[in-house]
Amino acid sequence: MERLPDKLIAERFGYSPRYVSQLRFKFRHGMIDFSEPATEGKPSRRKVDGNTREKIVQWRQKKLSAGEILEVLMQDGIELSIRTVERVLAEEGFKKLPRRTQLQIGRTVKGSDIPEKAEPVRVTMLDGSRYKSDGAGVFLFAPFLAQLGIDGVIKKAKLPETRAISAMNYFLSILALKLLGTERYAHVGDHSFDPGLGLFTGLNVLPKCTALSTYSYSLDQEHINRLQEAFVSHAHRLGIYDKRVINLDFHTVPHYGDESVLDKHWAGARGKRMKGALTMFAQDSETKLIVYTAADIQSREADDQILSFLPYWTRISRQMNSTLIFDSKFTTYKNLSELNRQGIKFVTLRRRGQKLLEAVGKLEPWEKITIPHDKRKYPNPFIYESDVELKDYDGKARQIILKGNGHEKPAFLITNDFESPAEVIVADYSCRWHVETGISEAVKFFHINALSSPILLKVHFDMVMTMIADTLYWRLAQNLRGFEKCDANTIFRNFVHGQGVVGVRGNDITVTYPKRAHNPILRSVPWKHLPADIPWLDGAKLTLVFG
Repeated sequence: MERLPDKLIAERFGYSPRYVSQLRFKFRHGMIDFSEPATEGKPSRRKVDGNTREKIVQWRQKKLSAGEILEVLMQDGIELSIRTVERVLAEEGFKKLPRRTQLQIGRTVKGSDIPEKAEPVRVTMLDGSRYKSDGAGVFLFAPFLAQLGIDGVIKKAKLPETRAISAMNYFLSILALKLLGTERYAHVGDHSFDPGLGLFTGLNVLPKCTALSTYSYSLDQEHINRLQEAFVSHAHRLGIYDKRVINLDFHTVPHYGDESVLDKHWAGARGKRMKGALTMFAQDSETKLIVYTAADIQSREADDQILSFLPYWTRISRQMNSTLIFDSKFTTYKNLSELNRQGIKFVTLRRRGQKLLEAVGKLEPWEKITIPHDKRKYPNPFIYESDVELKDYDGKARQIILKGNGHEKPAFLITNDFESPAEVIVADYSCRWHVETGISEAVKFFHINALSSPILLKVHFDMVMTMIADTLYWRLAQNLRGFEKCDANTIFRNFVHGQGVVGVRGNDITVTYPKRAHNPILRSVPWKHLPADIPWLDGAKLTLVFG
Protein backbone atom coordinates (compact mmCIF):
# COMPACT_ATOMS: atom_id res chain seq x y z
CA MET A 1 0.00 0.00 0.00
CA GLU A 2 2.86 2.37 0.77
CA ARG A 3 4.61 1.36 -2.52
CA LEU A 4 7.97 0.97 -0.79
CA PRO A 5 10.90 -0.86 -2.39
CA ASP A 6 11.64 -4.46 -1.37
CA LYS A 7 14.88 -3.56 0.40
CA LEU A 8 13.20 -0.99 2.70
CA ILE A 9 10.34 -3.35 3.58
CA ALA A 10 12.84 -6.14 4.33
CA GLU A 11 14.81 -3.89 6.69
CA ARG A 12 11.63 -2.74 8.50
CA PHE A 13 10.23 -6.23 9.16
CA GLY A 14 13.42 -8.27 9.37
CA TYR A 15 13.14 -10.27 6.14
CA SER A 16 15.53 -10.68 3.20
CA PRO A 17 14.80 -8.60 0.03
CA ARG A 18 14.44 -11.84 -1.97
CA TYR A 19 11.73 -13.15 0.34
CA VAL A 20 9.80 -9.88 0.10
CA SER A 21 10.06 -10.09 -3.70
CA GLN A 22 8.74 -13.64 -3.54
CA LEU A 23 5.78 -12.51 -1.42
CA ARG A 24 4.98 -9.83 -4.00
CA PHE A 25 5.01 -12.41 -6.78
CA LYS A 26 2.73 -14.81 -4.93
CA PHE A 27 0.29 -12.07 -4.00
CA ARG A 28 0.05 -10.82 -7.62
CA HIS A 29 -0.62 -14.36 -8.85
CA GLY A 30 -3.20 -15.22 -6.17
CA MET A 31 -0.94 -17.69 -4.37
CA ILE A 32 -1.15 -15.95 -0.97
CA ASP A 33 -3.80 -13.96 0.90
CA PHE A 34 -2.59 -11.37 3.41
CA SER A 35 -6.13 -10.92 4.73
CA GLU A 36 -6.04 -14.32 6.50
CA PRO A 37 -5.90 -13.91 10.32
CA ALA A 38 -2.60 -14.91 11.91
CA THR A 39 -2.68 -17.93 14.22
CA GLU A 40 -2.22 -17.20 17.91
CA GLY A 41 0.39 -18.92 19.99
CA LYS A 42 3.22 -21.12 18.74
CA PRO A 43 2.52 -22.26 15.17
CA SER A 44 2.41 -26.01 14.73
CA ARG A 45 4.13 -27.79 11.87
CA ARG A 46 1.96 -29.02 9.06
CA LYS A 47 1.97 -32.80 8.94
CA VAL A 48 2.59 -34.28 5.50
CA ASP A 49 1.32 -37.79 4.78
CA GLY A 50 3.47 -40.39 3.05
CA ASN A 51 1.61 -40.19 -0.28
CA THR A 52 2.14 -36.40 -0.56
CA ARG A 53 5.77 -36.76 0.54
CA GLU A 54 6.33 -39.34 -2.23
CA LYS A 55 4.81 -36.97 -4.83
CA ILE A 56 7.11 -34.15 -3.70
CA VAL A 57 10.14 -36.44 -4.06
CA GLN A 58 9.07 -37.61 -7.54
CA TRP A 59 8.62 -34.04 -8.80
CA ARG A 60 11.99 -32.94 -7.40
CA GLN A 61 13.63 -35.85 -9.23
CA LYS A 62 12.25 -34.24 -12.41
CA LYS A 63 14.14 -31.02 -11.52
CA LEU A 64 11.05 -29.03 -10.45
CA SER A 65 11.60 -26.22 -7.96
CA ALA A 66 9.69 -25.95 -4.67
CA GLY A 67 7.37 -23.33 -6.16
CA GLU A 68 6.64 -25.49 -9.23
CA ILE A 69 5.99 -28.53 -6.99
CA LEU A 70 3.57 -26.43 -4.94
CA GLU A 71 1.65 -25.48 -8.11
CA VAL A 72 1.36 -29.14 -9.16
CA LEU A 73 0.15 -30.19 -5.71
CA MET A 74 -2.46 -27.43 -5.70
CA GLN A 75 -3.79 -28.74 -9.02
CA ASP A 76 -4.23 -32.11 -7.28
CA GLY A 77 -6.15 -30.42 -4.44
CA ILE A 78 -3.32 -30.65 -1.89
CA GLU A 79 -2.98 -27.40 0.09
CA LEU A 80 0.54 -26.82 1.43
CA SER A 81 2.79 -23.81 1.94
CA ILE A 82 6.04 -23.39 0.12
CA ARG A 83 7.90 -23.59 3.45
CA THR A 84 6.40 -27.02 4.05
CA VAL A 85 7.49 -28.22 0.60
CA GLU A 86 11.01 -26.87 1.21
CA ARG A 87 11.11 -28.57 4.62
CA VAL A 88 10.07 -31.93 3.14
CA LEU A 89 12.72 -31.65 0.43
CA ALA A 90 15.38 -30.87 3.03
CA GLU A 91 14.27 -33.83 5.16
CA GLU A 92 14.49 -36.10 2.11
CA GLY A 93 18.09 -34.98 1.50
CA PHE A 94 17.54 -32.69 -1.52
CA LYS A 95 19.61 -29.52 -1.78
CA LYS A 96 18.22 -26.29 -3.18
CA LEU A 97 18.28 -26.10 -6.96
CA PRO A 98 20.76 -23.57 -8.41
CA ARG A 99 19.21 -20.43 -9.84
CA ARG A 100 18.18 -21.09 -13.46
CA THR A 101 17.20 -18.84 -16.32
CA GLN A 102 13.79 -19.09 -17.96
CA LEU A 103 15.51 -20.71 -20.95
CA GLN A 104 17.07 -23.41 -18.75
CA ILE A 105 13.76 -24.07 -17.05
CA GLY A 106 12.16 -24.60 -20.46
CA ARG A 107 10.00 -21.54 -20.89
CA THR A 108 10.44 -17.93 -21.89
CA VAL A 109 8.95 -14.78 -20.43
CA LYS A 110 6.33 -14.62 -23.17
CA GLY A 111 5.62 -18.32 -22.98
CA SER A 112 7.00 -19.03 -26.46
CA ASP A 113 8.37 -22.43 -27.46
CA ILE A 114 12.10 -23.04 -27.25
CA PRO A 115 13.90 -24.95 -30.02
CA GLU A 116 15.88 -28.06 -29.23
CA LYS A 117 19.61 -27.97 -28.78
CA ALA A 118 21.40 -28.67 -32.07
CA GLU A 119 22.93 -32.16 -32.08
CA PRO A 120 24.32 -34.46 -34.82
CA VAL A 121 21.98 -37.13 -36.15
CA ARG A 122 22.45 -40.29 -38.14
CA VAL A 123 20.04 -41.11 -40.93
CA THR A 124 19.61 -44.72 -39.79
CA MET A 125 18.43 -43.48 -36.37
CA LEU A 126 15.58 -41.58 -38.07
CA ASP A 127 14.10 -44.60 -39.83
CA GLY A 128 10.39 -44.03 -40.41
CA SER A 129 10.55 -40.30 -39.68
CA ARG A 130 8.55 -37.89 -41.81
CA TYR A 131 8.76 -34.09 -41.57
CA LYS A 132 7.03 -31.16 -43.18
CA SER A 133 9.76 -28.68 -44.00
CA ASP A 134 9.55 -25.05 -45.12
CA GLY A 135 13.19 -25.27 -46.21
CA ALA A 136 12.95 -28.49 -48.21
CA GLY A 137 14.15 -26.60 -51.32
CA VAL A 138 17.75 -26.72 -50.09
CA PHE A 139 17.85 -30.43 -50.93
CA LEU A 140 17.83 -29.42 -54.62
CA PHE A 141 21.43 -28.26 -54.09
CA ALA A 142 22.62 -31.43 -52.32
CA PRO A 143 23.59 -33.28 -55.55
CA PHE A 144 25.58 -30.25 -56.74
CA LEU A 145 27.34 -29.96 -53.38
CA ALA A 146 28.29 -33.63 -53.64
CA GLN A 147 29.48 -33.09 -57.22
CA LEU A 148 31.65 -30.17 -56.07
CA GLY A 149 33.23 -32.43 -53.45
CA ILE A 150 32.19 -30.22 -50.55
CA ASP A 151 33.30 -32.78 -47.94
CA GLY A 152 36.81 -32.69 -49.42
CA VAL A 153 36.71 -28.89 -49.50
CA ILE A 154 35.94 -28.68 -45.78
CA LYS A 155 38.70 -31.16 -44.93
CA LYS A 156 41.21 -29.24 -47.04
CA ALA A 157 40.19 -25.95 -45.42
CA LYS A 158 40.79 -27.48 -41.95
CA LEU A 159 37.92 -25.53 -40.45
CA PRO A 160 37.60 -25.72 -36.65
CA GLU A 161 34.83 -27.67 -34.96
CA THR A 162 33.45 -28.28 -31.50
CA ARG A 163 33.05 -31.52 -29.60
CA ALA A 164 29.33 -31.57 -30.35
CA ILE A 165 29.06 -30.05 -33.86
CA SER A 166 31.46 -30.69 -36.74
CA ALA A 167 32.87 -28.15 -39.18
CA MET A 168 30.67 -29.60 -41.93
CA ASN A 169 27.54 -29.11 -39.78
CA TYR A 170 28.41 -25.46 -39.09
CA PHE A 171 29.32 -24.80 -42.73
CA LEU A 172 26.08 -26.31 -44.07
CA SER A 173 23.97 -24.48 -41.47
CA ILE A 174 25.25 -21.09 -42.60
CA LEU A 175 25.10 -22.13 -46.26
CA ALA A 176 21.45 -23.23 -45.84
CA LEU A 177 20.55 -19.74 -44.61
CA LYS A 178 22.33 -18.23 -47.63
CA LEU A 179 20.48 -20.52 -50.03
CA LEU A 180 17.14 -19.59 -48.46
CA GLY A 181 17.89 -15.87 -48.77
CA THR A 182 17.63 -15.32 -45.00
CA GLU A 183 18.21 -11.60 -44.60
CA ARG A 184 19.89 -11.62 -41.22
CA TYR A 185 21.32 -14.46 -39.18
CA ALA A 186 19.29 -13.12 -36.24
CA HIS A 187 16.33 -14.51 -38.23
CA VAL A 188 17.67 -18.06 -37.94
CA GLY A 189 14.92 -18.54 -35.32
CA ASP A 190 12.47 -18.70 -38.21
CA HIS A 191 14.02 -22.07 -39.12
CA SER A 192 14.84 -23.38 -35.60
CA PHE A 193 11.86 -25.77 -35.51
CA ASP A 194 12.46 -27.32 -38.95
CA PRO A 195 13.91 -30.86 -38.55
CA GLY A 196 13.92 -31.32 -42.34
CA LEU A 197 16.25 -28.35 -42.77
CA GLY A 198 18.29 -29.63 -39.83
CA LEU A 199 18.65 -33.02 -41.56
CA PHE A 200 20.16 -31.28 -44.61
CA THR A 201 22.97 -30.05 -42.35
CA GLY A 202 23.39 -33.36 -40.50
CA LEU A 203 21.74 -32.02 -37.30
CA ASN A 204 18.36 -32.34 -35.60
CA VAL A 205 17.82 -28.54 -35.96
CA LEU A 206 19.95 -25.58 -37.04
CA PRO A 207 22.25 -24.09 -34.38
CA LYS A 208 21.09 -20.85 -32.79
CA CYS A 209 22.20 -17.52 -34.24
CA THR A 210 24.69 -16.85 -31.43
CA ALA A 211 26.41 -20.17 -32.12
CA LEU A 212 26.72 -19.35 -35.83
CA SER A 213 28.09 -15.88 -35.13
CA THR A 214 30.58 -17.22 -32.58
CA TYR A 215 31.74 -19.87 -35.03
CA SER A 216 32.33 -17.35 -37.80
CA TYR A 217 34.56 -15.27 -35.53
CA SER A 218 36.53 -18.38 -34.52
CA LEU A 219 37.80 -18.56 -38.11
CA ASP A 220 41.06 -16.76 -38.79
CA GLN A 221 42.14 -15.43 -42.18
CA GLU A 222 44.02 -18.63 -42.99
CA HIS A 223 40.87 -20.75 -42.57
CA ILE A 224 38.82 -18.49 -44.84
CA ASN A 225 41.53 -18.30 -47.52
CA ARG A 226 41.89 -22.10 -47.55
CA LEU A 227 38.11 -22.54 -47.82
CA GLN A 228 37.90 -20.11 -50.73
CA GLU A 229 40.82 -21.60 -52.64
CA ALA A 230 39.73 -25.21 -52.03
CA PHE A 231 36.20 -24.54 -53.31
CA VAL A 232 37.28 -22.60 -56.43
CA SER A 233 39.91 -25.26 -57.20
CA HIS A 234 37.29 -28.03 -57.12
CA ALA A 235 34.93 -25.97 -59.28
CA HIS A 236 37.77 -25.23 -61.74
CA ARG A 237 38.52 -28.94 -62.11
CA LEU A 238 34.87 -29.45 -63.14
CA GLY A 239 35.41 -26.93 -65.96
CA ILE A 240 32.89 -24.42 -64.64
CA TYR A 241 34.86 -21.24 -65.31
CA ASP A 242 35.61 -19.73 -68.73
CA LYS A 243 38.69 -17.81 -67.39
CA ARG A 244 39.28 -15.74 -70.54
CA VAL A 245 38.20 -12.45 -68.93
CA ILE A 246 38.17 -11.63 -65.21
CA ASN A 247 36.29 -8.54 -63.95
CA LEU A 248 37.54 -6.84 -60.78
CA ASP A 249 35.73 -4.37 -58.54
CA PHE A 250 35.44 -3.05 -54.98
CA HIS A 251 32.35 -2.92 -52.78
CA THR A 252 31.85 -1.23 -49.42
CA VAL A 253 29.88 -3.23 -46.84
CA PRO A 254 28.25 -0.76 -44.40
CA HIS A 255 29.53 -1.52 -40.93
CA TYR A 256 29.34 0.21 -37.59
CA GLY A 257 32.41 -1.15 -35.85
CA ASP A 258 35.38 0.57 -34.22
CA GLU A 259 36.26 3.81 -36.01
CA SER A 260 39.96 3.25 -35.32
CA VAL A 261 39.81 0.04 -37.39
CA LEU A 262 37.31 0.87 -40.16
CA ASP A 263 38.07 3.50 -42.81
CA LYS A 264 35.60 5.52 -44.82
CA HIS A 265 35.18 4.27 -48.39
CA TRP A 266 33.07 5.25 -51.37
CA ALA A 267 29.71 3.44 -51.42
CA GLY A 268 28.22 3.72 -54.91
CA ALA A 269 24.73 2.59 -53.83
CA ARG A 270 24.62 5.35 -51.20
CA GLY A 271 26.38 7.94 -53.37
CA LYS A 272 28.73 8.98 -50.57
CA ARG A 273 31.77 8.00 -48.53
CA MET A 274 30.86 6.05 -45.42
CA LYS A 275 32.43 3.90 -42.75
CA GLY A 276 32.46 0.28 -43.77
CA ALA A 277 34.47 -2.81 -44.66
CA LEU A 278 36.01 -2.51 -48.13
CA THR A 279 35.72 -5.80 -50.04
CA MET A 280 37.05 -6.91 -53.41
CA PHE A 281 35.41 -9.25 -55.92
CA ALA A 282 36.88 -11.05 -58.91
CA GLN A 283 34.34 -12.43 -61.37
CA ASP A 284 34.56 -14.76 -64.33
CA SER A 285 32.99 -12.54 -67.00
CA GLU A 286 31.41 -15.26 -69.15
CA THR A 287 29.70 -17.25 -66.37
CA LYS A 288 29.31 -14.23 -64.02
CA LEU A 289 30.57 -16.40 -61.14
CA ILE A 290 32.66 -14.97 -58.31
CA VAL A 291 36.08 -16.60 -58.17
CA TYR A 292 37.83 -14.52 -55.49
CA THR A 293 36.96 -12.27 -52.57
CA ALA A 294 38.93 -10.19 -50.09
CA ALA A 295 37.65 -8.13 -47.17
CA ASP A 296 38.66 -5.69 -44.45
CA ILE A 297 40.86 -3.83 -46.92
CA GLN A 298 42.41 -0.59 -45.66
CA SER A 299 42.47 2.45 -47.93
CA ARG A 300 46.25 2.32 -48.21
CA GLU A 301 46.06 -1.34 -49.31
CA ALA A 302 43.40 -0.96 -52.01
CA ASP A 303 45.73 -0.13 -54.94
CA ASP A 304 47.81 -3.29 -54.43
CA GLN A 305 44.92 -5.76 -54.17
CA ILE A 306 45.29 -6.66 -57.83
CA LEU A 307 48.84 -7.88 -57.13
CA SER A 308 47.54 -10.00 -54.23
CA PHE A 309 45.02 -11.62 -56.58
CA LEU A 310 47.63 -12.71 -59.14
CA PRO A 311 49.35 -15.57 -57.19
CA TYR A 312 45.95 -16.91 -56.08
CA TRP A 313 44.56 -17.05 -59.63
CA THR A 314 47.82 -18.48 -60.97
CA ARG A 315 47.56 -21.38 -58.50
CA ILE A 316 43.95 -22.00 -59.54
CA SER A 317 44.28 -21.76 -63.33
CA ARG A 318 47.87 -23.11 -63.50
CA GLN A 319 48.79 -20.45 -66.07
CA MET A 320 47.92 -16.77 -66.05
CA ASN A 321 46.32 -16.25 -69.46
CA SER A 322 43.25 -14.28 -68.37
CA THR A 323 42.60 -10.65 -69.28
CA LEU A 324 41.93 -8.49 -66.21
CA ILE A 325 39.32 -5.74 -66.58
CA PHE A 326 38.70 -2.99 -64.01
CA ASP A 327 37.83 0.70 -63.78
CA SER A 328 40.20 3.67 -63.67
CA LYS A 329 40.41 3.96 -59.86
CA PHE A 330 41.00 0.29 -59.14
CA THR A 331 44.80 0.52 -59.14
CA THR A 332 47.72 2.76 -60.13
CA TYR A 333 49.68 3.15 -63.38
CA LYS A 334 52.72 1.81 -61.52
CA ASN A 335 50.86 -1.46 -60.85
CA LEU A 336 49.74 -1.54 -64.50
CA SER A 337 53.42 -1.46 -65.40
CA GLU A 338 54.02 -4.43 -63.09
CA LEU A 339 51.19 -6.36 -64.79
CA ASN A 340 52.74 -5.61 -68.16
CA ARG A 341 56.16 -6.76 -66.92
CA GLN A 342 54.64 -10.11 -65.87
CA GLY A 343 52.93 -10.50 -69.25
CA ILE A 344 49.40 -10.21 -67.85
CA LYS A 345 46.87 -8.55 -70.15
CA PHE A 346 44.63 -5.82 -68.78
CA VAL A 347 41.97 -3.39 -70.03
CA THR A 348 41.02 -0.34 -68.01
CA LEU A 349 39.95 3.28 -68.35
CA ARG A 350 42.38 6.15 -68.48
CA ARG A 351 41.73 8.97 -66.04
CA ARG A 352 40.62 11.70 -68.41
CA GLY A 353 41.30 15.36 -67.72
CA GLN A 354 40.11 18.52 -69.42
CA LYS A 355 43.10 18.59 -71.79
CA LEU A 356 42.39 15.07 -73.03
CA LEU A 357 38.74 15.89 -73.65
CA GLU A 358 39.62 19.10 -75.56
CA ALA A 359 42.09 17.21 -77.77
CA VAL A 360 39.46 14.67 -78.86
CA GLY A 361 37.81 17.14 -81.27
CA LYS A 362 41.03 17.48 -83.29
CA LEU A 363 41.57 13.75 -83.82
CA GLU A 364 41.09 12.23 -87.28
CA PRO A 365 40.12 9.78 -88.71
CA TRP A 366 37.56 7.89 -86.60
CA GLU A 367 36.76 4.27 -87.35
CA LYS A 368 33.29 2.77 -87.02
CA ILE A 369 33.19 -0.66 -85.36
CA THR A 370 30.47 -3.19 -84.55
CA ILE A 371 30.15 -4.72 -81.08
CA PRO A 372 28.43 -8.13 -81.33
CA HIS A 373 25.70 -7.95 -78.71
CA ASP A 374 22.01 -8.54 -79.46
CA LYS A 375 20.64 -6.17 -76.82
CA ARG A 376 23.22 -3.40 -77.10
CA LYS A 377 21.54 -0.02 -77.69
CA TYR A 378 24.59 1.51 -79.43
CA PRO A 379 26.26 -1.37 -81.31
CA ASN A 380 28.23 0.84 -83.75
CA PRO A 381 30.45 3.31 -81.85
CA PHE A 382 33.44 5.19 -83.30
CA ILE A 383 37.01 4.62 -82.11
CA TYR A 384 40.39 6.27 -82.48
CA GLU A 385 43.51 4.20 -81.71
CA SER A 386 47.00 5.35 -80.72
CA ASP A 387 49.99 4.42 -78.58
CA VAL A 388 50.49 6.56 -75.48
CA GLU A 389 52.94 6.99 -72.64
CA LEU A 390 51.64 7.08 -69.07
CA LYS A 391 53.20 8.37 -65.88
CA ASP A 392 54.94 5.60 -63.86
CA TYR A 393 54.27 3.14 -66.72
CA ASP A 394 57.30 1.61 -68.45
CA GLY A 395 56.87 1.52 -72.21
CA LYS A 396 53.83 2.42 -74.26
CA ALA A 397 50.19 1.40 -73.85
CA ARG A 398 47.50 1.00 -76.48
CA GLN A 399 44.79 3.66 -76.19
CA ILE A 400 41.32 3.31 -77.74
CA ILE A 401 39.14 6.41 -77.56
CA LEU A 402 35.45 5.51 -77.79
CA LYS A 403 32.56 7.81 -78.67
CA GLY A 404 29.03 7.35 -79.96
CA ASN A 405 28.37 4.76 -77.26
CA GLY A 406 25.51 6.58 -75.55
CA HIS A 407 27.67 8.66 -73.20
CA GLU A 408 28.12 12.40 -73.43
CA LYS A 409 31.90 12.25 -72.98
CA PRO A 410 34.21 9.85 -74.82
CA ALA A 411 35.85 6.95 -72.95
CA PHE A 412 39.63 6.36 -73.00
CA LEU A 413 40.45 2.65 -72.87
CA ILE A 414 44.06 1.65 -72.24
CA THR A 415 45.46 -1.85 -72.56
CA ASN A 416 48.71 -3.72 -73.10
CA ASP A 417 47.01 -6.03 -75.62
CA PHE A 418 48.32 -4.91 -79.02
CA GLU A 419 47.14 -8.04 -80.86
CA SER A 420 43.39 -8.40 -80.26
CA PRO A 421 41.00 -6.47 -82.55
CA ALA A 422 39.57 -3.27 -81.10
CA GLU A 423 36.06 -4.74 -81.33
CA VAL A 424 37.05 -7.55 -78.94
CA ILE A 425 38.70 -5.20 -76.43
CA VAL A 426 35.74 -2.79 -76.42
CA ALA A 427 33.26 -5.67 -76.14
CA ASP A 428 35.20 -7.22 -73.25
CA TYR A 429 35.31 -3.95 -71.34
CA SER A 430 31.63 -3.27 -72.02
CA CYS A 431 30.85 -6.48 -70.08
CA ARG A 432 32.49 -5.11 -66.92
CA TRP A 433 28.99 -4.28 -65.72
CA HIS A 434 28.58 -8.02 -65.07
CA VAL A 435 30.55 -7.69 -61.84
CA GLU A 436 28.45 -4.72 -60.76
CA THR A 437 25.30 -6.74 -61.46
CA GLY A 438 26.74 -9.66 -59.48
CA ILE A 439 27.46 -7.43 -56.50
CA SER A 440 23.95 -5.95 -56.74
CA GLU A 441 22.45 -9.46 -56.69
CA ALA A 442 24.63 -10.38 -53.70
CA VAL A 443 23.28 -7.32 -51.87
CA LYS A 444 19.61 -7.92 -52.74
CA PHE A 445 19.31 -11.71 -52.35
CA PHE A 446 22.36 -12.86 -50.37
CA HIS A 447 22.19 -9.73 -48.17
CA ILE A 448 25.91 -9.03 -47.89
CA ASN A 449 25.08 -5.51 -46.66
CA ALA A 450 23.04 -6.81 -43.70
CA LEU A 451 26.07 -7.44 -41.49
CA SER A 452 25.30 -4.63 -39.09
CA SER A 453 22.51 -6.61 -37.41
CA PRO A 454 22.86 -7.49 -33.71
CA ILE A 455 24.04 -10.98 -34.72
CA LEU A 456 27.26 -10.43 -36.63
CA LEU A 457 29.05 -12.66 -39.10
CA LYS A 458 32.65 -12.14 -40.08
CA VAL A 459 32.68 -10.06 -43.26
CA HIS A 460 35.12 -12.11 -45.34
CA PHE A 461 33.52 -15.40 -44.28
CA ASP A 462 30.15 -14.02 -45.40
CA MET A 463 31.68 -13.06 -48.77
CA VAL A 464 33.03 -16.59 -49.30
CA MET A 465 29.70 -18.16 -48.33
CA THR A 466 27.99 -15.81 -50.79
CA MET A 467 30.40 -16.96 -53.51
CA ILE A 468 29.60 -20.63 -52.78
CA ALA A 469 25.82 -20.07 -52.64
CA ASP A 470 25.93 -18.08 -55.90
CA THR A 471 27.83 -20.91 -57.62
CA LEU A 472 25.25 -23.46 -56.45
CA TYR A 473 22.39 -21.35 -57.80
CA TRP A 474 24.25 -21.05 -61.12
CA ARG A 475 24.76 -24.83 -61.27
CA LEU A 476 21.04 -25.42 -60.66
CA ALA A 477 20.03 -22.76 -63.21
CA GLN A 478 22.21 -24.38 -65.91
CA ASN A 479 20.04 -27.50 -65.61
CA LEU A 480 16.70 -25.68 -65.72
CA ARG A 481 15.55 -25.38 -69.31
CA GLY A 482 14.69 -21.78 -70.14
CA PHE A 483 16.08 -20.42 -66.86
CA GLU A 484 19.80 -20.75 -67.57
CA LYS A 485 20.48 -17.00 -67.36
CA CYS A 486 18.15 -16.15 -64.47
CA ASP A 487 19.44 -14.69 -61.23
CA ALA A 488 19.29 -16.39 -57.83
CA ASN A 489 16.18 -14.53 -56.73
CA THR A 490 14.19 -15.79 -59.75
CA ILE A 491 15.38 -19.38 -59.25
CA PHE A 492 14.53 -19.21 -55.54
CA ARG A 493 11.05 -17.80 -56.16
CA ASN A 494 10.09 -20.36 -58.82
CA PHE A 495 11.87 -23.53 -57.68
CA VAL A 496 13.43 -23.41 -54.19
CA HIS A 497 10.89 -21.53 -52.09
CA GLY A 498 8.04 -23.55 -50.63
CA GLN A 499 7.21 -26.52 -48.43
CA GLY A 500 8.14 -30.14 -48.94
CA VAL A 501 7.95 -33.42 -47.06
CA VAL A 502 11.19 -35.08 -45.97
CA GLY A 503 10.91 -38.82 -45.31
CA VAL A 504 13.54 -41.28 -44.06
CA ARG A 505 13.40 -45.00 -44.70
CA GLY A 506 16.50 -46.96 -43.70
CA ASN A 507 19.44 -45.21 -45.35
CA ASP A 508 17.26 -43.49 -47.97
CA ILE A 509 16.02 -39.91 -47.84
CA THR A 510 13.04 -38.95 -50.00
CA VAL A 511 12.02 -35.32 -50.44
CA THR A 512 8.57 -34.85 -51.96
CA TYR A 513 7.57 -31.45 -53.36
CA PRO A 514 3.91 -30.46 -53.89
CA LYS A 515 2.41 -29.72 -57.30
CA ARG A 516 3.71 -26.46 -58.75
CA ALA A 517 3.68 -24.89 -62.19
CA HIS A 518 7.46 -25.36 -62.71
CA ASN A 519 7.69 -28.98 -61.53
CA PRO A 520 7.94 -30.32 -65.13
CA ILE A 521 11.14 -28.32 -65.54
CA LEU A 522 12.53 -29.79 -62.31
CA ARG A 523 11.59 -33.30 -63.45
CA SER A 524 13.52 -32.76 -66.70
CA VAL A 525 16.77 -32.06 -64.80
CA PRO A 526 19.14 -35.04 -65.36
CA TRP A 527 19.22 -36.00 -61.67
CA LYS A 528 20.32 -39.54 -62.53
CA HIS A 529 23.60 -38.15 -63.88
CA LEU A 530 24.23 -36.27 -60.62
CA PRO A 531 25.48 -37.88 -57.37
CA ALA A 532 22.65 -39.46 -55.39
CA ASP A 533 24.73 -40.37 -52.32
CA ILE A 534 25.15 -37.56 -49.79
CA PRO A 535 28.63 -37.90 -48.24
CA TRP A 536 28.01 -35.76 -45.14
CA LEU A 537 24.92 -37.89 -44.30
CA ASP A 538 26.84 -41.17 -44.11
CA GLY A 539 26.35 -41.76 -47.85
CA ALA A 540 22.55 -41.77 -47.60
CA LYS A 541 20.77 -42.00 -50.94
CA LEU A 542 18.70 -38.93 -51.84
CA THR A 543 15.57 -39.17 -54.01
CA LEU A 544 13.69 -36.05 -55.16
CA VAL A 545 10.01 -36.48 -56.05
CA PHE A 546 8.05 -33.71 -57.78
CA GLY A 547 4.27 -33.87 -57.58
